[in-house]
Amino acid sequence: MIPRLHMTLLAAAITLAGCSFAPSTKPPAPPSPEHYAVTPTPADSVESGGVAQHFDTVMHPVPDWWRLYGSDTLDAWVDEGLRNNASLDAARHTLEAAHQQFRAQVGNTAWPSLDAQGQASRQRDLGLPKFGPPTSIYNVFAGQLSLNYTFDLFGATRYGIKQAAAQVDQQAFQLDGARRALAANIVITAVNASSLAEQLDATTRLAALAHEQAELTEKSYALGAASHDDVLTAQQNAAALDASVPPLRFQLERTRHLLAVLMGRTPDQAPEPLLLAQLKLPDRVPVNVPSELLSQRPDVRAAEAAVRAASAQVGVATANMFPHVSLSASLGSASFKDSQLFTGSTSIWGVGLSLAQPIFHGGALRAQRKGAIAEYDASVSLYRQTVLNAFQNVADTLTALQQDALALQAAQAAFGAAGQSHADTQSRYRLGAVSYPATLLSEQRWQNARLTDIQASAARLIDTAALYQAMGEPPETMQGVASNEAGR
Repeated sequence: MIPRLHMTLLAAAITLAGCSFAPSTKPPAPPSPEHYAVTPTPADSVESGGVAQHFDTVMHPVPDWWRLYGSDTLDAWVDEGLRNNASLDAARHTLEAAHQQFRAQVGNTAWPSLDAQGQASRQRDLGLPKFGPPTSIYNVFAGQLSLNYTFDLFGATRYGIKQAAAQVDQQAFQLDGARRALAANIVITAVNASSLAEQLDATTRLAALAHEQAELTEKSYALGAASHDDVLTAQQNAAALDASVPPLRFQLERTRHLLAVLMGRTPDQAPEPLLLAQLKLPDRVPVNVPSELLSQRPDVRAAEAAVRAASAQVGVATANMFPHVSLSASLGSASFKDSQLFTGSTSIWGVGLSLAQPIFHGGALRAQRKGAIAEYDASVSLYRQTVLNAFQNVADTLTALQQDALALQAAQAAFGAAGQSHADTQSRYRLGAVSYPATLLSEQRWQNARLTDIQASAARLIDTAALYQAMGEPPETMQGVASNEAGR
């Protein structure tokens, strides 16, 4: 006959089996905007630099999108960074550690534990006093197997495993995000280095032209053809351009140092910058609808996993308020002589069932449950904010690309006109139709237009990389797998 206590526990377990101790593991339904930005994204950007980018709503995200830039050198840099970057490697090891801890938790809590124990001791006990204080000295030898198992009647173990699994998934998605962010940072830093190198070249040439113009103005002043103010103005312009060169050089070297570290190198091994002309602007970029975006963004998936973990924590805190039932059993042998171990007369065994019902803990258990609920509510709010941030990220990048195309179109028109004007001025100078200072002015205008063109070209390349990064990657390539092992 089953004891009344066992019947009571069984009835309680059956009654509560259909009840969920945890809130929903699914975050609230996110908003579904009609389009990302204030202004709907057109199907194509304006044509600039010979490319009109097509914003493809059917195209899937590209995992290795940087290869679309058409540079084997850039591909090699990104691959090297993904292999050698220390921060990314640390994140991989951290994920592996979390995964092994999850497996350890499953083994420790979901399955019975079986342990072997052995003991050998020599003891001295007091005997009965007769003619003094006689003592008894003897040896004890024992060996046994111990079995322990805690019944998960109210789901504390199950919810604990789900929480650990969701935390592993969260770290896995964060690793995916870190990997993509590293690739984007390498591409963006490489483009910045190329842009700064070409800007430094143009600015250095502008400074040289300004000094040449200042020398000509001084000669004109000596001949009475220019005023002293003209000389001072020319010298001021040359000095101002000289002052702009060191900051540009510092920015360039700092950017190259950053690129080397991102690749896992020391700063002194920074590679030489690429030419912007060596990078091809991708003409098709994916712009999936908002509902698909959320399954492609590692940060959103990580926030979703955080909601699952917080939900499971509420389940653990709730289950801890109910009884805990554990079974223990042992089988072995004990003897005063080691030669008699594991004989029939020395066998020992024991079986026990324990029940622990929390009664008074100073309100700690209730407070822990309320705290877990508050953390769950916070995770839901953070999920909603992560979704909004993702939409804003895409909206800002799409808007930037539209404006980049317009800016580059205008910059290239100005650059082309300035270049043609400079070429015409040089031809006229060779024919004696204009003075040499006029050629200096025309080249200055051309170099200034070149600076604007360099900056606009780099901005479009960078914002294209940012859009690929913002669109995430196909869900099947992400690493969140621990929840499957937890039996979701």
